[in-house]
Amino acid sequence: MSKSKSPLFSVRDFFARFPDDDACLNHIMEVRFGMKHPCRKCLNVATFHRLSKVRAFACSQCGDHVHPTAGTVFEDTRTPLQSWFYAIYLFVTTRHGVSGKELQRQLGVTYKTAYRMGMKIRELIGSLQNFDMLQGHVEMDEAYVGGYRPGTRGRGAAGKTIVMGMKERGGDMRAVVIPDVKKATLRDVTLRNVKPGSAVSTDELMSYGLLEGDGYKHGTVTHSQKDWSHYDWRDGETYSTNHVESFWVLFKRSVRSTHIHVSSKHMHRYLDEFTFRSNHRQMQNAMFDLIVARV
Repeated sequence: MSKSKSPLFSVRDFFARFPDDDACLNHIMEVRFGMKHPCRKCLNVATFHRLSKVRAFACSQCGDHVHPTAGTVFEDTRTPLQSWFYAIYLFVTTRHGVSGKELQRQLGVTYKTAYRMGMKIRELIGSLQNFDMLQGHVEMDEAYVGGYRPGTRGRGAAGKTIVMGMKERGGDMRAVVIPDVKKATLRDVTLRNVKPGSAVSTDELMSYGLLEGDGYKHGTVTHSQKDWSHYDWRDGETYSTNHVESFWVLFKRSVRSTHIHVSSKHMHRYLDEFTFRSNHRQMQNAMFDLIVARV
């Protein structure tokens, strides 16, 4: 798609697709159950029509009611469904994320409501994460996220949240919060997320030295010696951590410019949000429907 063309899911497209709460409710019904499906009561494949005074649909065969928002974050909400949908739309179309204050301004709700909506959407995004093992060539790197702290720079910085990222070349990005960068911690994260036999690129941190013993092809780049990428003729792999480091640059800039600060308590939710967006950045419509289907 040309960069000069209109986006595939613009604000105009959003409001044409969801002009009111009825359109939103119809969409929830469609993605969760379908307008035509086997009725849970009469077991017949039937069509379902909307009831006028409640958020429900009735079976054309027996009249049994289906409440598409039951058991979801929409069930008891007093916030209009269109506002929820627009909040989800902002999450899937923005590059740097959406702060609680931005939701407050865009939706015309209180900050408490906006903050809660944002956290609920991040929880939904986290529940959609793909837990397949990464394989092929995986780049790994840890980062320290947080505000300015006086004292030692880098890995000795106090008061920051330690996060670890894993990027499969040509595949998914995954990021988790870790308590430290000790061998046992990094080994556990690697074994749970990266398929043995994969090639793994890391920096020169000594804690990564265990990888070859666990069945991985391991190559390092020594940043202190200005080594950013190199080709190993012995196994035919090019080792670098450029892709995962690019993710950390975007994430840190987004936190600094949009959210200002993210606490350790909620860091995993923001990581899930940014990795989900990174893994599906060309599929905005699909991302939207995935989140709505999981409500």
